[in-house]
Amino acid sequence: MQNPQNLNQGGINSQQPKQIQMADNIPGAEYANFMQASHNKEEFMLIFGNIMPPSGRVTGKIITTPGHFKRMIAAMKENLKKYEEKFGEVKEAVSIGEKEIGFTDKK
Repeated sequence: MQNPQNLNQGGINSQQPKQIQMADNIPGAEYANFMQASHNKEEFMLIFGNIMPPSGRVTGKIITTPGHFKRMIAAMKENLKKYEEKFGEVKEAVSIGEKEIGFTDKK
């Protein structure tokens, strides 16, 4: 993995190209068909899960600042727009509605 000092070379607002390296020990992607979003004044939290009745499991959790959350939404909107221009309109997935999903601790 790259030395952390090299990640900020030239400063965060520098026009120099940045290289972000991914550690080899990060596992592959996880499928998520459920997301729960919550927030407080300082941060947003996104919990991703894979629901396969009669149960499900959390596959990932992201906690970020409001400013970065807004940038993430803009990036997702732009990518969705490009996707739909290339492949056609995406229909919104059916919501699970008001059905309560419970989380339990595995101990």
